[in-house]
Amino acid sequence: MTRRPLARHALRALSLAAALGLWQLLTSLNVDLWLRFSQFPTVTDVARTFADRLSGPDYWTDLTDSLTRILTGFVLAAVLGVAAGVLVARSRLAEDLLGPVLEVVRPIPAIALVPVAILLFPSNEQGIVFITFTAAFFPVLVSTRHAVRALTPVWEEAVRTMGGGRWRVLGSVVLPGALPGIFGGLSVGIGVSWICVISAEMISGQYGVGYRTWQDYTVVNYAGVLVGMVTIGVLGWVTSTAVELLGRRLTRWLPRTSYVPAARPVRRVRDTGAAPPATSTTKEEAPHDQLV
Repeated sequence: MTRRPLARHALRALSLAAALGLWQLLTSLNVDLWLRFSQFPTVTDVARTFADRLSGPDYWTDLTDSLTRILTGFVLAAVLGVAAGVLVARSRLAEDLLGPVLEVVRPIPAIALVPVAILLFPSNEQGIVFITFTAAFFPVLVSTRHAVRALTPVWEEAVRTMGGGRWRVLGSVVLPGALPGIFGGLSVGIGVSWICVISAEMISGQYGVGYRTWQDYTVVNYAGVLVGMVTIGVLGWVTSTAVELLGRRLTRWLPRTSYVPAARPVRRVRDTGAAPPATSTTKEEAPHDQLV
């Protein structure tokens, strides 16, 4: 049992190393079949460019700007998305007032709102945060709404029977019961936010990972483009993992299921007619004065 986590981590590292090795092999041999790897930078070229970026100040400035934008927009979307989802799920008046507007705006891609952000906000920074907020808001809203509506009414009735009011029901039943669904929406929202913030930085940003990646593309620095792509992937993975770990910590009371690859066969004991050894006194065999 102690070797299993180590073996899983080793397998994952081996999978990543195999993918990088295949990439290096195809690009170093200039393989051109259906895909043109001859024009693709090698792993060593990307690693060399990445090391040069790490030693300069621009990379860390871009990293800080992108993280600031994504965290600001995502936190706003998490707070307002959960509040709006609970409100729409539990109030018919709110559903009638906000539901039509939200359902009309929700299918619009967040990146399509870049011209609107440019017109509405006085700075590009605020517009990019708005795009990030919009991208994460609707997944959080929809998942929260469905999670709240899926709660069994028995819990709420039990709290009201014991004298609990509306805020008591919200704090002890609605929000704890909807937490798994809420964090599902947050996990989706953080990923969509990265997609949209990078696109917004490419269009109207001045600094950031997306802006730098687009600049590398315009000057035909493909190794720099891949450095930006790898950076985006790592940042997205780290933030998504952080959201997932936070969700697991806040929902520790939920039963967990684990994958069991194979169950051990149960050994059948041959019935010889002999009575099993008496290990403990059962309730039926106990004296009458010992029964509670």
